[in-house]
Amino acid sequence: MTKRYSEMTHDEIQSEMQKLRAEGMRKYQAGYISEASILETKFFMARSYLLNPDDYFSGQEYSVIGYDEPFYVRYLNGVMAWGHFRTSEEEKAFPIGRLEEITHPAQARAAVLGKNPISF
Repeated sequence: MTKRYSEMTHDEIQSEMQKLRAEGMRKYQAGYISEASILETKFFMARSYLLNPDDYFSGQEYSVIGYDEPFYVRYLNGVMAWGHFRTSEEEKAFPIGRLEEITHPAQARAAVLGKNPISF
């Protein structure tokens, strides 16, 4: 039986993240983009459990790794940030492990990391 991320130690989460990253890259390189995307989502969820939700604030904009538009956080629930992108009112949720603080105006325009669509 696998453990929940909330039950894992710091080292167990880091090990899981390394495994997810390696498997995701293999899937991406093999052309299994959907499977790689699922592993990417799991990676960012695991990463969220290494972060402190108190370091993220309602009413602030963040860049979302893999997206090119700032994300306005309305509220947090555990490790999930709920809000909307700047040009939409549709509510979405992202794990805090996928959020980055916007420190430079250029980051607000381009938050995508890496050269391929899989950004972990």
